[in-house]
Amino acid sequence: MVLVMDGHSTDHDLKRITDKLKELGFTLQISRGKERIVIGIIGDTRKLASFPFHSYPGVIEALRVLKPYKLASREFQQTPTTISINNITIGGGNMVLMAGPCAIENEEQINEIARRISSLGVKILRGGVFKPRTSPYSFQGLGKKGIKIMSEAAQRYDLSIITEVMSIEQIDIVAPYADIFQIGARNMQNFELLKEVGRIKKPVMLKRGMSATIEELLLSAEYILSEGNKQVILCERGIRTFESFTRNTLDLSAIPALKELSHLPVIVDPSHGTGRKELVAPMSKAAIAAGADGLIIEVHTNPEVALSDGAQSLDLDSLEKLISELEPIAQAIGSSFYGSYVSI
Repeated sequence: MVLVMDGHSTDHDLKRITDKLKELGFTLQISRGKERIVIGIIGDTRKLASFPFHSYPGVIEALRVLKPYKLASREFQQTPTTISINNITIGGGNMVLMAGPCAIENEEQINEIARRISSLGVKILRGGVFKPRTSPYSFQGLGKKGIKIMSEAAQRYDLSIITEVMSIEQIDIVAPYADIFQIGARNMQNFELLKEVGRIKKPVMLKRGMSATIEELLLSAEYILSEGNKQVILCERGIRTFESFTRNTLDLSAIPALKELSHLPVIVDPSHGTGRKELVAPMSKAAIAAGADGLIIEVHTNPEVALSDGAQSLDLDSLEKLISELEPIAQAIGSSFYGSYVSI
């Protein structure tokens, strides 16, 4: 259930109704806007059927949210969520570019990538230190050593960090260094992990599972939101279909669909979405045109010898070219782009 109050309600009015609802055993999520205050009421709301909401000052209406995901829905919050990280804003018309290698391989590699992407105006460095690989014999990442050298490179070139955590035990290792936690496609429905990152007050980018519906993605986001973490970013990274030419099928229709159903920002991963470097640029452009809030792209100093996902990684010159081509698309739809083209 969602309770809507006048945005000019006093703190006293808000406290009266929230204290009463808490007394009745409900968990509350409060979203403050200029025109209204929205209170998400979590619990068995059937016992509120005869509750005298309108006897409380400031209350406009009480609505039942019919969708199974409550806090992620547009019914709960009509205005788009924006997330601020180190003077970067994700969502609300600000397009952000995250770039870096699939896996951190060594200090020289990550420093060269960090230097180049920083010179191009990219603000967020992505890179894997714990790698979920299909084969147990594939490179699994550098672990704690990897996050340390990634952090040093990011500090050197004034970049923020996004990296994946695969288990609850990895959160404490990554938390001192990462600005954004990434939950990968294989862990989209690892509910205990989702609840744990929901208790950490850091942004979380949640990737859509390779066989997950849009509703299942939003329900997974609900696990994080229901624990109190409102800084959730959705990521479309392709789904598994019968097509074998591409690694996955990038579902561009998910972008406007998620925008209609949810207030959460949407990032697109054209690297995993296609698995082919020659398709990354056109699908990046299409994603921006479709309304994505940004992109996460895999790049490597030498993709041919990459220890992970070289076939879908751009080299640094190709990234530079792509950024220059993305600028006019972002401008055409009235957005700003955190990843400005800078000649080097």
